[in-house]
Amino acid sequence: MKLIKVRVQNYRSVEDSETFEIGELTCLVGKNEAGKTAILSALRALRPSKSQDFEIDETIDYPRRFSTRFDERHPSGEAEVIRTWWKLDAADIAAVEERFGPSVLKSDCFQVHYGFRYDDGGRTWVIEVDEAKCLEFLSSKHALDATDRNALHNVYGGQEAEKALTGLSAPSTKQAALLEDIKKVRKSRFTLGVIDILAARQPRFFFTSHFERMAGMVSLNQLQEDREQNKVGVGDKIFLSFLEYAGTTLEELIGSDRREALKAKCEAASNEITEEIFQFWSQNNALEVVIEIDSGKPNDCPPFNSGVVADIRIRNTNHKATLPLSERSAGFVWFFSFLAQFKQLKKTESNAIILLDEPGLTLHGKAQGDLLRYIVERLLPDHQVIFTTHSPFMVPMDRLSDVRIVEDVVHFNPRTGRRDLKGTKVHSDVLEVSDDTLFPLQGALGYEVTQSMFIGAHTLLVEGPSDILYLQTLSQALRKRNREGLDRRWTLCPSGGIDKIAPFVRLFGGNHINIAVLSDVANSDKKKIEAVKKEQILKAGHFFTAADFVDQQEADVEDLFDPELFTEILNGTYKPPAGKVVTKAALLAAAETERIVKKSEALFKLMPPDVAEFDHFAPARWLLDNQQVLDGDAPAVLATLDKAEKVFAAFNALLS
Repeated sequence: MKLIKVRVQNYRSVEDSETFEIGELTCLVGKNEAGKTAILSALRALRPSKSQDFEIDETIDYPRRFSTRFDERHPSGEAEVIRTWWKLDAADIAAVEERFGPSVLKSDCFQVHYGFRYDDGGRTWVIEVDEAKCLEFLSSKHALDATDRNALHNVYGGQEAEKALTGLSAPSTKQAALLEDIKKVRKSRFTLGVIDILAARQPRFFFTSHFERMAGMVSLNQLQEDREQNKVGVGDKIFLSFLEYAGTTLEELIGSDRREALKAKCEAASNEITEEIFQFWSQNNALEVVIEIDSGKPNDCPPFNSGVVADIRIRNTNHKATLPLSERSAGFVWFFSFLAQFKQLKKTESNAIILLDEPGLTLHGKAQGDLLRYIVERLLPDHQVIFTTHSPFMVPMDRLSDVRIVEDVVHFNPRTGRRDLKGTKVHSDVLEVSDDTLFPLQGALGYEVTQSMFIGAHTLLVEGPSDILYLQTLSQALRKRNREGLDRRWTLCPSGGIDKIAPFVRLFGGNHINIAVLSDVANSDKKKIEAVKKEQILKAGHFFTAADFVDQQEADVEDLFDPELFTEILNGTYKPPAGKVVTKAALLAAAETERIVKKSEALFKLMPPDVAEFDHFAPARWLLDNQQVLDGDAPAVLATLDKAEKVFAAFNALLS
């Protein structure tokens, strides 16, 4: 069966999450303290993993601001915390029908909910069962004839049938067999019998967070005492799971005279886990886990100075050195610890639903991508996975339909002047939430778009979107004349300015991408440009400025345009009133600079208020919509195209 929908209420910060869908993979995205962990904890409480005791506590978990109003808010005496919707698969239905007959389930979906003050801490099931069909099937199973069935006339349920059959003074053998069969069902209610079958098959919830890591050094004798007193810490619980996976026990390691053989089992298990990690761990493949089991040394700190001590260490084969697990990368330790738990989980609860709270939080961004790939490739084939994150690198961009937004909603009430708290909400529509909550999605989307949309095998970096429009329009105009435009293998990408060029090249230049730059240049930028060139992060000859093509000391891409033609573009874009129409003479005299952009900015500051201020993008957009201005043979047009052709020829030459 599969979990398909969830609703959380009355739990910590969650007053009512509202119903949200659950898929094979569900990613809960939200900022810190939004309530993501509360959602997972409520789910976990419904049916925790056998190895993880977890119960909700009204005193701690019921929303504090309503704690004195419990009875008022819940007249029934129960406060629902978690409601879940499940869909049965063919095997589930077959298990029910084998016991109670075909078509006894009226639907392949059912609900289970649980909360505070539920009777005996029980879970309430909402499932539709045709009890009359159940009774008919069992009657046929025990071969009741017409005479036997007379006792069940107008009887449609298990409890009624039990009462009718118990009241017979001399029941037949077949009637007695049917009665015994009915009594095997809990409270003689067929619906409860169906629930018992399905409850045994219902997945449990296995929870782990980024805080849960295996202890690096363990006193086995102390751990044995802690376990007897039910005081085992999280790190030690993971170590116990690891021992179970390795095929040994605490008692064997403490009392055995064949410790070397048991140590070999632990090392074999750690090697298997490590090998699997390195299929997905791109950070450092020179690490291996070493298990050392020995007697405590008198000079060590208690409790490691006596008894049997397990020391889990990480060996770096490059540096020929080992360090305690606790001193290694927190990300690697978490990954190893998670796999140690998961491997054992596979043995005991093969269909568990895995809840991961901020998995891989301490991992490098690329390693988080590796972890996400592990979740998809290793966990999803056998498990549903629900995880929380606020990291852009953990957002599955190829499965955005699986992303849910978690937000602690606060509205301002203008009537009272106070905040109106709505609590944690879960949305599937990203347009409903705040910018802060959306940040991980925005970051992930930006990274994905940069990787796939703007970046190509040959990337030409320019400063902004307006440069892209100018260069594309000029290239098309040249091609129409059978002249050299920009080679279509170049992908134009905005960098955002000279300061962002170096970080961009470092970020993407190592991915076998051929990068070249066409930069604007002002006198204040020249030292920055020289610094980029000296760093040699670009191939020699791959950095050009606009000044290289227009015989100026300072220049922007706009300086490829003859002033007469740029004047026409400005008038077409801004449509200044009569008497304020831009002329070539006015434009050239507007400021003491070579750069036509700066001249335009100065000129438009003198325009009437109803004329929009000059900006870089508007003229480029106008030119894109009015490309016919480049079709004529006016001297200004031809001069512009000549300069543009020099630019394209220079960059095209880099491809050959």
